[in-house]
Amino acid sequence: MAALSPNATTKRLVTVLSLLCALLLLQGNRSASGAPAAKATARSAPITVDAAATEVDYRNNAILLRDVTISQGDIRVQADEARAAGGLNFENSRWTFSGNVRIRAEGGSLTSDRAVVSFANNLIDRATVTGKPAAFEQARGGTADAARGRAETIIYETAAGTVSLLDSAWLSDGRNEIRGERLIYNIRDQRVQARARPDSAAGEQGRVRIIIQPGAQPGSQSATRPDAQTPPSDPTAPPP
Repeated sequence: MAALSPNATTKRLVTVLSLLCALLLLQGNRSASGAPAAKATARSAPITVDAAATEVDYRNNAILLRDVTISQGDIRVQADEARAAGGLNFENSRWTFSGNVRIRAEGGSLTSDRAVVSFANNLIDRATVTGKPAAFEQARGGTADAARGRAETIIYETAAGTVSLLDSAWLSDGRNEIRGERLIYNIRDQRVQARARPDSAAGEQGRVRIIIQPGAQPGSQSATRPDAQTPPSDPTAPPP
């Protein structure tokens, strides 16, 4: 094989270095684009089940868990008991939780008498909680106030990061209140939308009512103290 001239050798080294730089740049771009994938992996974290007692009904292919906690990532569901058909199947199943139900997710919490939690593709997909009433609470970043809500039914959508309060819905930001038949609160954006239910009849039932407490400022004592001169109205009381 003929020896390469110094110029040819230099050109070949430059070509190799250019290819190496291109490969490193490509790898860097892949790492950067993998950031959202890492975030998505957090949602697909392993599902952990912790229970004080377990009963398996092989004849009916059902399972009962007592004093149970089921968690995935930052989502945690606790209750006195949980029932499901199909055993410990989270691929596509519905679990019914009852007794002191508590759901924690994205800095917020839901409490109720009963909850139906749907799992899809081994992910917690949706939680529908019911109670007299069911309640929701989330600390609002940067303020001393908290968003609190109550309704007969609350639906938490994990992908959208929203809670929908249905039927006799009430929501407060710590100073003002909003009532309606359907309130949708975005946990991540801390934003609320009030809508009439599609199946509600026209008239007062489908309207939205906002109650503004005079003189209450965000984070002020009058907005947060239970003994303030102008206490928040009772969310379970009928509208005046």
